[in-house]
Amino acid sequence: MRPASDYDHKYDHLRESCPVKAAVDVIRGRWKPSILRELRDGMKRFTALRAALPQVTAQTLALQLRQLEADEIVTRTIFQEIPARVEYQLSDYGRTLSGVMEELESWGVKYLQRRQRKPSAEH
Repeated sequence: MRPASDYDHKYDHLRESCPVKAAVDVIRGRWKPSILRELRDGMKRFTALRAALPQVTAQTLALQLRQLEADEIVTRTIFQEIPARVEYQLSDYGRTLSGVMEELESWGVKYLQRRQRKPSAEH
């Protein structure tokens, strides 16, 4: 398995100079917000994450977990059992995102409600 550092973001001048872009880049990814939501209540095994997010492929889930690990948002613990057991949880640093993610969720609910009330444009 490749080391987490292989999943680090490439150097991007805009990202390095814009804290908002840096933050969005960490949580950007089709499944990352859902992964973070699933891990906010505690440690989960890979299979539990797959069950909670049935539309995500195993390859995509593994990739996005590795990216979150490279960003030090998620920690991965491997238990030397047969078969090997791997569990993921938010790191201490990752838990600092909880308030931000709750605010984004609240904003998203309002946004979706607003979009549903908006009359659709006729073509």
